[in-house]
Amino acid sequence: MPHTRKHPAGRLRLAPVLLVALLTACAVPTPMRVDAPIDTAVHAVPAAPSGPSPSQPAPSGVVAVPDPTAAETPPRDDPLAVPSGSAELIDKGLASWYGNRFHGRRTASGERYDMHDFTAAHKTLPFGTKVRVRSMHTGKEVVVRINDRGPYTHKRIIDLSQAAITALGVRHRGVSVVELLRE
Repeated sequence: MPHTRKHPAGRLRLAPVLLVALLTACAVPTPMRVDAPIDTAVHAVPAAPSGPSPSQPAPSGVVAVPDPTAAETPPRDDPLAVPSGSAELIDKGLASWYGNRFHGRRTASGERYDMHDFTAAHKTLPFGTKVRVRSMHTGKEVVVRINDRGPYTHKRIIDLSQAAITALGVRHRGVSVVELLRE
């Protein structure tokens, strides 16, 4: 059986293709981790020591730090005590809820679902993200923590725990129109 050797020119034709593939792979940005927490902290710049008089505008870029004794805000751990104010709208759509049928089962984050906690399932928000949910039917708001994935039903944007949907006052509806606001 004769031994045949491939011509080295065949290998040389493959080299530019491999080089282009390698350079293309280096140019693609690394995808963002879905489970990475979002920094939602507000960073304030302290006001200038000798602030402008009320008739003069504040210098550009300076934000006055609010007086902590001026107005007391509700504790952050109480999901029913939602401070008023404007927040960034994430989404608006239908919310559904899940209750005792899933109670005690593992969520996508690995923790056990507790229908008495203020938690929710969302398709893309990172686990641990806190979201303010406002019912468009009652005007009530709750803060929930994302710990599961879903909903997987068309046009629904969030699945709320039984405790959260009850606090919104729309449990009897099954599905309700809500706004999601960044907390």
